[in-house]
Amino acid sequence: MTTLHYVADDTPVPESTLTDLFFEAVDRFGGAPAFQRLESESSVVDISYDEALERVRRVSAGLVSRGIERGDRVAILSENRPEWALADYGCLCSGVIVVPIYPTLTASQLAYILGDSEARLVFVSSQEQAEKVIEAAADLPTTPQVVTFDSTTVLDTVPWSLFLDVEPEIDAVAFRADALGAQPHDVATVLYTSGTTGQPKGVMLTHNNVASNVRASCMILPIGNADNTFSFLPLSHILQRMVDYLFFWTGCTIGYPRSLETLIVDLKKLEPTVVVSVPRIYEKIYNGVMAAEGLKKRLIEWAAGVADRVADLRLDGKEASGLLALKYSVADKLVFSKVKTAVGGRLRFFVSGGGPLAPSLNRFFYSIGLTILEGYGLTETSPVTNVNTVENFRIGSVGKPIPSTEVKIAEDGEILIRGPQVMKGYYKKPELTAEVIDAEGWFATGDIGEIDADGFLSITDRKKDIIVTAGGKNVAPQPVENLLATHGLVEQVVMVGDRRKHPSILVVPAFGPLESWARGEGISWSSRGELLADPAVVDHMESQLFGMLGAFASYEQPKKLALLDEEFTVENGMLTPTLKVKRRVVQEKLDAVIDRLYSEEAADCDV
Repeated sequence: MTTLHYVADDTPVPESTLTDLFFEAVDRFGGAPAFQRLESESSVVDISYDEALERVRRVSAGLVSRGIERGDRVAILSENRPEWALADYGCLCSGVIVVPIYPTLTASQLAYILGDSEARLVFVSSQEQAEKVIEAAADLPTTPQVVTFDSTTVLDTVPWSLFLDVEPEIDAVAFRADALGAQPHDVATVLYTSGTTGQPKGVMLTHNNVASNVRASCMILPIGNADNTFSFLPLSHILQRMVDYLFFWTGCTIGYPRSLETLIVDLKKLEPTVVVSVPRIYEKIYNGVMAAEGLKKRLIEWAAGVADRVADLRLDGKEASGLLALKYSVADKLVFSKVKTAVGGRLRFFVSGGGPLAPSLNRFFYSIGLTILEGYGLTETSPVTNVNTVENFRIGSVGKPIPSTEVKIAEDGEILIRGPQVMKGYYKKPELTAEVIDAEGWFATGDIGEIDADGFLSITDRKKDIIVTAGGKNVAPQPVENLLATHGLVEQVVMVGDRRKHPSILVVPAFGPLESWARGEGISWSSRGELLADPAVVDHMESQLFGMLGAFASYEQPKKLALLDEEFTVENGMLTPTLKVKRRVVQEKLDAVIDRLYSEEAADCDV
């Protein structure tokens, strides 16, 4: 196969700021609904573009009244909701740098980010998050101010309603002029992402980094003010945040779920036309469809077979006819239409990012009439560098470069990116910045890939050990492994889970202590394999090891383990001469074991 080493889209993208985009949208769409949130299954609350402007102006006034100045850092620790976006825009219009934080992080992780960023104020969603900030503040030299979106009983916090109840010191014209005084290369946000050592790095993205990504994406994706979307990926992840800027700028209505528990119900109610998600969600939908039994299962398998043949034709630029077209129509009515209804019934296309999407999964959705446009990027690239489009679509690839973006493949296969979306650098870490951005502006992604003869990029491998779950979360395995290795029942441990729904661990037990415990429990065995298969042994190991990991965020914690009766050694090729684990060799040799860990899990979503 012919491959390329360099590809680019040299379409120019004008420099701008996120505040430019904000005011352009307000001017164009004034009274139209900008944000929409379900208060109950039957109650939807809209916030217009004009109303958003007034609340953003009051956020800015509230920041000023509390001594927050241009260039200060302010954190947002919240689930997705309209207040998140309003606080974000209020900070941006005040020249304040936004530090988004995952609400799933622990107090100790939160303390590191608040301390490193020196955040002076934190917007939080709830009582739980407010208490977490107070706990984290015990490890900080000064306690940041806390503003709560929901009412709480936590002392020394400010309710959102009271925070907004400040009369702006300057009029609307002066506020607009100040907000538009932001410069394209001013830092807009610092996002913390785990590195190979597990220590978070603050990624500095400028206004133009993100605004150029919005503008470039709009040039190739058919999105307009007739669309509405569903914002449920964490806004602390740059993918959802960037696309929400995009949706706002193009006049879409951005809907928010009440909670993750009501996600499916709320999705049906809000009926989005475009949804951005991660592979794990598509897996859940697919598993829900395929979990049927009996006659229903046979019907679905028949329908999927018909759809697969139709997909072959469509991917070749043809359409089904005759009996095949009739069968597809029946399959659509009996099966596929129900899947489409489950995702709102009006969807034009999905966009997938934040992690690799299995080609078979993409093909299934395409075959039933739900196109997934897979893209690629990183936090450091704001995030999009490549994306499939409706016109240029290739399953198994992450698409061609977006406008003003260059992609090349280094001699070792690493993907390098250059363009206006490449970050300014890592916060307070110039030496790490120099390691990933060279003198010519090329950013080293750490991913291995190929560019085909038509310019489509495919991701083939990962250069480093960071695990990217199917949900798009970055997990550094070494901190977990190093802690578990201190347990007396553990001889060796390796975390796996790249492109899977969650991490798992492979454990070689310390057989002396384990056998001693087993004898005390009255367990008998004739071989190590038999011992490790005993349910009581498995339960004990899970309890002991998983119980050590409370300080890690939930997405960093393994959910399954496999007990191994063979050690990793230099002789069997799983250790280097310096006794480091060869992760790739381990995963290749134990591929069947790893697959069983995930295949044993029941489908966890019904459609």
